[in-house]
Amino acid sequence: MHALIVVSHPEPGSLTHSIAQRIAEGVSLSAQGNSFEIADLAAEAFDPRFSAADLAASRGQAAPPADVIAEQARIDRADALVLVYPVYWWSMPGLLKGWIDRVFVNGWAFDFGADAQLVKKLGHLRVHLVGIGGADIQTYTRHGYADAMKTQIDHGIFDYCGAQVPTSMLLLDSETRPPDTHLESAHAIGRNLFTPPQQCPATTAL
Repeated sequence: MHALIVVSHPEPGSLTHSIAQRIAEGVSLSAQGNSFEIADLAAEAFDPRFSAADLAASRGQAAPPADVIAEQARIDRADALVLVYPVYWWSMPGLLKGWIDRVFVNGWAFDFGADAQLVKKLGHLRVHLVGIGGADIQTYTRHGYADAMKTQIDHGIFDYCGAQVPTSMLLLDSETRPPDTHLESAHAIGRNLFTPPQQCPATTAL
């Protein structure tokens, strides 16, 4: 089994990158033959801007840009997609959102059939969401931020495309608590990435 781990943070030494690496280590230990690829969007200088070329492709007037085709191919090779990102303004960073805007497009992630019925095309894909936040769980609960993120990201993006979301985790208090607990949680995510959902330990926001 193969995992594509997408990390969105400009600083290589960040906790976000460390968590992505620990997930990768967990994948390596989970079973012989399991593999991973880490896509560092910042280091790879992915352009998140939805351009006129992207718009033409979404309208079926042109082929998608080459960098979008390359990203879609990486996802197509994966059995699991893992997104690791800091929480910015109660959502994902603009770089990662732009990656989704450009890559998860009409014709590849979804389509419209007869009578304009939505056709979800990513039913084979399992998506694991790992957000790293500085606030505590009380803040997320009191203001409804966690539920809002699930509605926007889990349901609004991935369910719309038919993808399964076995893991939707927020690793919180990241600026005040030692990183060890979060790194161990990340390692567990990697070890259990390809475990059937009914056998996988529950994942909760910390």
